[in-house]
Amino acid sequence: MNTSTLAPPSSGRGTLPREGTAPRRTRVLALPEARWALAALVLFLAALSLHLAGAPAWTWGPLYALTYGAGGWEPGWAGLLALRDKVLDVDLLMVVAALGAAAIGQAMDGALLIVIFATSGALEALATARTADSVRGLLDLAPVTATRLTAAGEGERVAVEALNVGDTILVRPGERLGADGRVLDGASDVDQATITGEPLPVAKAEGDEVFAGTLNGTGVLRVRVGRDTSDSVIARIVRMVEEASGTKAPTQLFIEKVEQRYSLGMVAATLAVFLVPLAFGAALTGSLLRAMTFMIVASPCAVVLATMPPLLSAIANAGRHGVLVKSAVVMERLGETDAVALDKTGTLTEGIPRLTDIRPLAGSGLDETELLTLAAAAEHPSEHPLARAVVEAARDRGLALPDAQEFTSAPGVGITATVGGRDITAGAPARLLDGARADDALSARAAAVARELEYGGRTAVVVTVDDVPAGLLGIADRLRADAGATVSALTDLVGSAPVLVTGDNPRAAARLAAEAGIDDVRAALLPEHKVAAVRELQESGRKVLFVGDGVNDAPALAAAHTGIAMGRAGSDLALETADAVIVRDELRTVPSVIALSRRARRLVVQNLVIAGVFIAALVAWDLIGTLPLPLGVAGHEGSTVVVGLNGLRLLRESAWQRAAG
Repeated sequence: MNTSTLAPPSSGRGTLPREGTAPRRTRVLALPEARWALAALVLFLAALSLHLAGAPAWTWGPLYALTYGAGGWEPGWAGLLALRDKVLDVDLLMVVAALGAAAIGQAMDGALLIVIFATSGALEALATARTADSVRGLLDLAPVTATRLTAAGEGERVAVEALNVGDTILVRPGERLGADGRVLDGASDVDQATITGEPLPVAKAEGDEVFAGTLNGTGVLRVRVGRDTSDSVIARIVRMVEEASGTKAPTQLFIEKVEQRYSLGMVAATLAVFLVPLAFGAALTGSLLRAMTFMIVASPCAVVLATMPPLLSAIANAGRHGVLVKSAVVMERLGETDAVALDKTGTLTEGIPRLTDIRPLAGSGLDETELLTLAAAAEHPSEHPLARAVVEAARDRGLALPDAQEFTSAPGVGITATVGGRDITAGAPARLLDGARADDALSARAAAVARELEYGGRTAVVVTVDDVPAGLLGIADRLRADAGATVSALTDLVGSAPVLVTGDNPRAAARLAAEAGIDDVRAALLPEHKVAAVRELQESGRKVLFVGDGVNDAPALAAAHTGIAMGRAGSDLALETADAVIVRDELRTVPSVIALSRRARRLVVQNLVIAGVFIAALVAWDLIGTLPLPLGVAGHEGSTVVVGLNGLRLLRESAWQRAAG
């Protein structure tokens, strides 16, 4: 089937779903391709039932004819239009072959071929439409309106399209930012996962850059608009996905790469088989029968069907093991991978902050258990991801947490609470240590531990008791248990270690990469930088597999030779843009599906050899001698059965186990 490109985006935001509503999803039957495919299937099943029941031909014959019309008119018409550009489309050839089968009494076989191609076209159209829906829905991450401050300092609600560079907007707690810009006043924690993919909110204060579509925490921010809303980072993500999907080179199955020459040669040969004998006085009926027999035995249908069973079997086997591969083209393309790029958060890591270090300070009088108990009790009322990590760690250790009183939270600084009559604070070392009542030596030790934790890629949280530094906690995203084995398997499989591309800071990225066995680390990347990294690899002649999960990964998923999304935490856009989805969130299935694809490609080559031998033998028989039509059909169908059974070997559990190594 011809590869469709992503439908162009709507020209205005007015056609997009508004804030707070889900993006509209394309219904299957809203697509004409799906309606025609369904009609063809229903007609075929009705005709087949009557045919197999021994009903008169006049009952099932018209139903077969309607099947040909419903499922074949659209690809047939598109093929005729392609002929004007001197292109012989494979869909047109399949329609002609189906009609040829009907002409020599094989109406059921031809109708089945029509139904298969119509269904394939409908699935492709649905996938394309849903990708377009997700791309348009992405713009809903940015709000439709924003609060703009007037010269008098009063707030007015305006459409984000009306914002100009230099305007000042007010962003209240829990609101999404309406534009890219810099903070003029205020402090807050901003969730930037849609842009960077990182799970921890980032503290923002005066002078810090913020992005449209990101979610403000509990503080109030005044932001000066720095970019036109049409050029915001989130808008650029939309454009990059559309451009990458639309300009990605059309992909074809192996056999389709020689489709044009083979098809033209077969058509010319069929005409020659029909016309040359007529020129020498042969009977019309005999010449037509020989030509029809030749067209059947030489038809590329057998070769195309010889290609599909191994790929479809591999798709089914991968699906049973939690990997959804969206098409046979993708399954074949996965085996071509010779370079891998991995996102960090949610892909190489679990994507959930975990407590990694408990470091009580000497002289504080607290041990690890007491320090964690006080910190978790104080953090318990907070909804911040760092607080949840601390509380979860205390629960895992079975600690009983006393009640916290007088809880307060300062955005970008930390929390304060009274626990057991003691004033407890927990927050950023840079903000809390300066105000702590302690001798210089104790503060210096706390600062040194904080630097050590941060240098190791962890987020440091200082805990003070009655304004005296008592200890520090280290929090970090945790490497997946199978990350190291996956990186090693990918290195052996493709011949080079994966590249880590992430929006996280270089220290944290380097630490995780070292644990996983990755040397090439590219950190602090925005979505456009991830696309640039993928394209840099591809421009060197590599076929890159990109594995990611978030909205910020969608452009790279679209730009890569093949993209795989992690399903459990993956965004809608990433799941729709990717060529394959790891449904069970098991990273180790990535090398397994690549190995399975390579085995499928080897079986495709075997099947093509088998099909080629059958076709050559039958064609030679028809041209040199007299090949009876039933025997020609039997030989043609027999070759299809043989290669089909050969391809079905990949359905076995042992095929996956062998791929998993």
